Amino acid sequence: MMMSKLMVPPMMTMKLIHSHLDHKLSKEEVDKLEKKKWAYKWVVAMSNYKWRGTGECFLKELGSFLFHGLKTTLYKHWLGIYEKSGGVDFDSSKQGLFFTICNSYRDILHHNKKPFYLKGLEEDSRTMDAYIMHSLNHIFRTRDLVKKNDAKLPKLQENVKADVLNNEAFLDRGFTRPKVLILLPLASVAFRVVKRLIDLTPPKSKSNVEEHERFYREFGAGVSEDKEDEDVAEMSESKRNSKPSDFQTLFEGNNSDHFMIGIKFTRRSIRLYGDFYSSDMIVAYPLGLITKIGEAELYKDKNVDYLSSTEVLIVDHADIILMQNWSHTNTIVEQLNWIPSEQHGTDIMRIRQWYLDGQAPLYRQSIILSSHISPDINGLFNHHCLNHEGKVKLASEYKGVLPKVVLQIQQIYERFDANTSEDADDARFDYFTKKVFPKIKDSTQGGIMLFSSSYFEFIRVRNFLKPQEASYCLLGEYTEQSDISRARVWFFDGKKKIMPYTERAHFYHRYKVRGSQNLIIYSLPERKEFYPELKRIVGTAAAKRMVTSDKGVFVFCKRQVTIFSTEVLGKGKILLSKGSNYYCSSEIWFLS
Repeated sequence: MMMSKLMVPPMMTMKLIHSHLDHKLSKEEVDKLEKKKWAYKWVVAMSNYKWRGTGECFLKELGSFLFHGLKTTLYKHWLGIYEKSGGVDFDSSKQGLFFTICNSYRDILHHNKKPFYLKGLEEDSRTMDAYIMHSLNHIFRTRDLVKKNDAKLPKLQENVKADVLNNEAFLDRGFTRPKVLILLPLASVAFRVVKRLIDLTPPKSKSNVEEHERFYREFGAGVSEDKEDEDVAEMSESKRNSKPSDFQTLFEGNNSDHFMIGIKFTRRSIRLYGDFYSSDMIVAYPLGLITKIGEAELYKDKNVDYLSSTEVLIVDHADIILMQNWSHTNTIVEQLNWIPSEQHGTDIMRIRQWYLDGQAPLYRQSIILSSHISPDINGLFNHHCLNHEGKVKLASEYKGVLPKVVLQIQQIYERFDANTSEDADDARFDYFTKKVFPKIKDSTQGGIMLFSSSYFEFIRVRNFLKPQEASYCLLGEYTEQSDISRARVWFFDGKKKIMPYTERAHFYHRYKVRGSQNLIIYSLPERKEFYPELKRIVGTAAAKRMVTSDKGVFVFCKRQVTIFSTEVLGKGKILLSKGSNYYCSSEIWFLS
């Protein structure tokens, strides 16, 4: 159903943090969750995308939108910031909508978030504000419950205290203090998130921000608070023009990908760089945590028990983490909510029973945010996010990026068949080696760039080319800089005929590879914005004759539905002819 204004129905006003944490799972519920089978029963449509969910639908078409469950002090402070920035109708705002989705405590997969570095600053900031406020609300409300019970216990007589502790109302904590874990790809992104976290914290709770200067120094690349928002005018015009604008915006700050910071909220202050066991929130890049996990495996006196009681996990900019090392993220999520090796000073009589029963993963909310979807992100969401409240995920209709290819370059799409998605890699490789490479080998033409989205595909193609005595040079993410410089010269001069090139190398460097006359896309890029960029690489030189026809870009597509094909090519089935700028030797499927 289409809608313009949303709110949580009255029946859901109590479905908040305490009802989520106090819910007792039956054996049948546990068995069902562990099967990892999800039935999406409802859809709420909004402009060009839809929210789909399991269980009961909690989004309805109503007259207004309310922030049910948000602490009054947080709401008033957030409202003031919103109005100060010129916003109107806060109760119907997009950040309000996403906060409500977060506040449902369901696992969330948002895979069409326009990031700040791709002209999506406003949308990205709204989403960030919502999950930050949800995190603050979770931390403050769980802390309020603990303080309330702390105040009650001293007033009880000793002879009844033991009986009272058996009362479930006093089960108010996990094994350790940290409740929120936020995984981010770069220190500059963490700087942006933590800075906004401080802004969104009400004044009474941040009369003092400890280690504030250290944070600006280490995460802000030495930028002072006064100069942080200034335009970087010192950047030379030549450097500004040498890379795309999204590259400049993303990598202009602190690019460190090895960081980890604990954040503790006291009654009137925020303590940055707190000890992890005494922190309420941990913000980290996956590699930072992987290092700690590795140390815990090597040394008996080290552990990562502070991950045992994570109740809200947020993975923002997951698409960038994909370009780094997604396996680290999988490892971390698998390590969450383990029963700790030590007590760490926790009053065991007040630990929630489901922690002791090893059911904490079934109560953890996971929020994954990305600019696009991928099998790796889908796999994490489907197999490692098992929240008993259920799931909500986006279902987008992609227009594709072909209209953004402004250069008049002929694009040829070759279809190969694969029975299943699992067979696709072998089918693609078989098609390349038997149908495509023989034509390249017999041709005298050079300047052939061979693009792969995966490093494993890159290695597989390289291992094939080597015994064929093919003329090639490599441009991958692990290629030494001296070898890269040499390869680019050889390719431009025509001394090497083929250049295998990876998406990750393009993401980190955006090389301008001179001498490219034809582009073979072995596998479509995960990041759809790279498709027009790759075309521009070919467009720097006139396309020459390869084998039998004038070919500028040559793409492999399998007939089955794929995520990347949909995002790059768009929705719908179109048969293209030789008379257009797109040509298909057999049939091209624009997949939905």
